[in-house]
Amino acid sequence: MYDKIFSLNIRRIVTDTDLDGVVTGAILKRYWKDADVIFTQPGQLRSGMLDNIIDGFTAICDLPYRPKCGLNIDHHLSNKPKNNLDVGGMIMWEDSLSAARIAYNIFSNKIDLSDLDDLLTWVDKLDSGNISKEEYLSENNVLWLGRIIGDDPKIAAHVLESLKQKKSISTIIEDYDIINHLYKKREEQVKIKKIIIEKMRIINRLAIVNFEGSGIRSNGYSVTAMAGNACDACIIIHGDVGVSFEDHPKYPVSASFYTNSFLHKQGGIYDLTKLATRFDLEGGGHANACGCRIKAIKNGKANDSNVQLDDIEKNIEEWIRMWSESI
Repeated sequence: MYDKIFSLNIRRIVTDTDLDGVVTGAILKRYWKDADVIFTQPGQLRSGMLDNIIDGFTAICDLPYRPKCGLNIDHHLSNKPKNNLDVGGMIMWEDSLSAARIAYNIFSNKIDLSDLDDLLTWVDKLDSGNISKEEYLSENNVLWLGRIIGDDPKIAAHVLESLKQKKSISTIIEDYDIINHLYKKREEQVKIKKIIIEKMRIINRLAIVNFEGSGIRSNGYSVTAMAGNACDACIIIHGDVGVSFEDHPKYPVSASFYTNSFLHKQGGIYDLTKLATRFDLEGGGHANACGCRIKAIKNGKANDSNVQLDDIEKNIEEWIRMWSESI
């Protein structure tokens, strides 16, 4: 099967903006050295914004399959191909800790990837939730690199190119441009902590924090680390009401759902994709980490009208109801 992958003529790599997506893209870039790299996010891809450039010469990494692509490497449960999926390219979906691990297992048969062994261990930990609270709160360079990658596609591209060139994480983190972003990210972490302290509410062991309009995004680790054993999972609202995917760097108001993996090391008590797909049929991810767009709600049903501020609470109320009835 791998021989067919190696024979592909990939000219374009479309990958996620997070650490897993960047490392996966770097692995592919080592093999297809001249391929262009395009960073995007699941919502943008599912909306069809990139369909005009996706073809048989395109590899999609750590993101949902799109018709006409030549190769798709992914591990998200909600993106698992259906039996009746009409595909033209190769789909390498596996129940893996990370998409980078899938790419590593494929391409290490052809190229030397041994310098990425330690990095892959951390990518697996972060993307699967298999990380301890002590590890997350440590000063490990990979953790800080992961925190700044999603801020700016230029930074993501810089890190990807550095990994392609086999630069070490310690070397990358000391780069002048990276240090500047790292300084800003450390300041932002202080703001994130302040917002969580001020806004977090816990209902039936479900922690909820609303970052809408703050210009700040947070992952679930930051919330569950502060909530501690008081929560089993969390909902994080981020982005801005009234903006679209085209309004970069702003992002449409969305929600992310995370199991408290510090407490539930073998998986959470509820399949959070049920929340992510309640109103947004294009939502999803993993049972313990997923996301969706906030949808406008009228008479308890989602519609395609513009989202208003009060729609955020309407979405949350329904998610709380579903969660509370399940525990």
